[in-house]
Amino acid sequence: MAVVVLTVDQRGSRRSADKIPATLAALADVRLLLPFERTVGDEFQGVLDDPTALPRVVEQLLREDSWNIGIGVGEVELPIADHARAGRGPAYLQARTAVTAAKSSPWHLRVVGDHPAARALETTLWLWAAVLGRRTPRGWEVADLVAEGLSYDEASRRLGISQSAVSQRAQAAGIVESRRARELVTQLAGALLETAR
Repeated sequence: MAVVVLTVDQRGSRRSADKIPATLAALADVRLLLPFERTVGDEFQGVLDDPTALPRVVEQLLREDSWNIGIGVGEVELPIADHARAGRGPAYLQARTAVTAAKSSPWHLRVVGDHPAARALETTLWLWAAVLGRRTPRGWEVADLVAEGLSYDEASRRLGISQSAVSQRAQAAGIVESRRARELVTQLAGALLETAR
């Protein structure tokens, strides 16, 4: 069975508070095949088979800017395990390789898979990370409202600023570029899951 395994490791955990509980709570509504759970120490792991879940997870992790993100794409042993940490197979090994490599990689993120499209997914995620990395708290404020389905006019009323100011914040935050990146990440993840079957 082809899946995406995410192995995520907290950066600088010896010098900062444990961020895993809050992050797992923020990701609780994302539909996963095997939900995220702590594996050991400052690391957690989850398994997904729905490509639309990947950009949701990665965006949250990049936003927090506290994680080494390893993404492995491939097969897992059947029957599927009851818990993410109990699974076995190539996708788990690839996620482990990816999270180790992420510690010294751009945006602390790596994708490992046997198909050449894994590199395209990684490149897309790095480019998207560059967009998100320049987003200010005000930009996130607008992006969150737009993600809820509000128009720029509705967002301007909610924030008490002009629609022009919302448009400027949205442009600076790369909302349009981010939307396209999410679509491309979903397409590439879907293609990888299909080719790995």
